[in-house]
Amino acid sequence: MGKLLVWSLFVLMFFLHQDFWWWEESFLVFGFLPIGLAYHAGFSLACSVLGWLAIQYAWPEELEKFADSDDKSSHP
Repeated sequence: MGKLLVWSLFVLMFFLHQDFWWWEESFLVFGFLPIGLAYHAGFSLACSVLGWLAIQYAWPEELEKFADSDDKSSHP
């Protein structure tokens, strides 16, 4: 379930990155920050959360087990 959630959120974030709905707006957030830049700041924070979720729920543990194994004869 974890990997499916992470991949689904990744695809959603991929499409949300294309913020064409803010291109024509001149609205300022907090009176100085253009809405497109504020959107991407929030998007960057959301990507950080997605990265944390990926590490927590979709990390390939079999690679760590392989790297931590004491049997060095299976690789050159």
